[in-house]
Amino acid sequence: MGFVLGIILGIASGIGLIMFFAYYENIRAKQRNELAATVASFTRMTIQDARKILTPEVFPSWVVFPKMEKLKWLNSQLEKLWPYIDEAASELIKTSVEPVLEQYRPAVLASLTFKTLTLGTVAPQFTGIGIIDSDPGEIIMEIEMQWDGNPNIVLDIKTHVGVTLPVQVKNIGFTGLFRIILKPLVNELPCFGAICFSLRKKKDLDFTLKIIGGDISTIPGLSDAINEMITDAVEDSITWPVRQIIPIIPGDYSDLELKPCGLLEVKLVQAKELSNKDLIGKSDPFAAVFIRPLRSKTQKSKTINNQLNPIWNESFDFVVEDATTQHLTVRVYDDEGLQPAEIIGCTQIALTELEPGKVKSLWLKLVKDVEVQRDTKYRGQVQLELLYCPIGTGNQILNPFYPDVPLTNIERVLKEEPEEDASDMERKKAERKCEVILRGVLSVTVVSAESLPIMDMSGKSDPYVVVTLKKGGTKMKTRVLNKTLNPVWNQTFDFVIEDALHELLIFEVYDHDTIGKNYMGRFVMTLTRALLEGDFYDIFPLDGTKNGRLALHLKWAPQPIMRDNTMEKMEARIKTSF
Repeated sequence: MGFVLGIILGIASGIGLIMFFAYYENIRAKQRNELAATVASFTRMTIQDARKILTPEVFPSWVVFPKMEKLKWLNSQLEKLWPYIDEAASELIKTSVEPVLEQYRPAVLASLTFKTLTLGTVAPQFTGIGIIDSDPGEIIMEIEMQWDGNPNIVLDIKTHVGVTLPVQVKNIGFTGLFRIILKPLVNELPCFGAICFSLRKKKDLDFTLKIIGGDISTIPGLSDAINEMITDAVEDSITWPVRQIIPIIPGDYSDLELKPCGLLEVKLVQAKELSNKDLIGKSDPFAAVFIRPLRSKTQKSKTINNQLNPIWNESFDFVVEDATTQHLTVRVYDDEGLQPAEIIGCTQIALTELEPGKVKSLWLKLVKDVEVQRDTKYRGQVQLELLYCPIGTGNQILNPFYPDVPLTNIERVLKEEPEEDASDMERKKAERKCEVILRGVLSVTVVSAESLPIMDMSGKSDPYVVVTLKKGGTKMKTRVLNKTLNPVWNQTFDFVIEDALHELLIFEVYDHDTIGKNYMGRFVMTLTRALLEGDFYDIFPLDGTKNGRLALHLKWAPQPIMRDNTMEKMEARIKTSF
């Protein structure tokens, strides 16, 4: 009996020990998992997170890793060397900047040269430096600089009537971020072949103009013309992606020069709910669209008078030099006639948000300034369709119905030519395109609507839809359905489309009354989706309503591509030129 009891106790003890060790191992495994999760959380911590956890008294200074390192040592040396730098830099600026200013000289002036140029006694201050991740074989740095200088700069300006005006540039204040690229890295001192420098971001540039012995404001338009000239010269000569190349070791550095990398096609469709800038009536909006804010590279839409929901339906195209850093900017203005236009709002989209070769349709909210994120006032929205076509990757979207015909608004023939710069690209762009006219029949079925607004005393409405072809001018109307907020029409209309790439459909919903009609809402669409998909059904929100929606079915039946003889001759010339 004692033997049996011993066996039972031994087995029980063994089982207990096994269960204890299993439980202990589970606890250890859980602790290891929690520790791993904690370590992973610490690896994702930022400096701001650490400051929230640790108080300023115990926060160790060595854990701060700023993006821009301070440069007190460099500033102290720069102050000592500034008199010598001033003498050398003044002469260099005079000889290099004069041709640039001449290029942007306003037509009202006969000539413009430097009469006096010294940079003064106040040296610039470098406020920080950072290293940018880059490819092997190059080093990229960004340096912040601030300069509130006291230079002596006098421009010798001559008008066409023979009058000479000495204009002094005073009170210069500049803050900016410069990018410096050392490339290629080599095995001989100073270990790089050339230096590229560019103004990566111009944060602030202020100056005043004064005619020596007089007031510049007495000559109408002169101050504005010179201001625009200096701003354009800075933008087009050293502002990123433009870069200046200084060879250090003799060699061919043409690969460092700025070259076009693609084309951006922009369709400015419409805007809605714009802020009203007029006391009487409504704003007269137009849009300025650009990638680089140069007057010569900014494209403007037509003005739509007395309208806060304008439909432009205009297409523009831009040369892209650096898709990784450049943005498309849209500014919407209220046209004031002879007075300067008043800005309603602006918006911006990075080109990195676009998938090459794929159309992107989007609504963008307008803000007062794209650089200021605190603006919460609603200023309206603008609708765009964007297509980025990189050079050397096909440069086109193929038409699913005619694979040999691109579905862009222009058919381009692009080749990489190392000797061609951005200005050549602009000049030759028009020579390398021919209009592709996509014609066909578009079947539009107005299926139904839902959640329409109440327009009648009965708590219902009598809705119908007017379908308008914007460019063609054709209009179709559904039947009226009485006393309903969720009508079902299922009516089909066929539209003959002469230029599908530039056409718009406008769907307007009205409430029918015995006398007249009441507007309920609208939906505007391009034909891009119909061209790409051929046949689709979808439900779209109605602008002007709270929850109203419109169900549509579209089907595209293409006809043979048509070109006139002029375009065929242009195509032949393009093909023989390569």
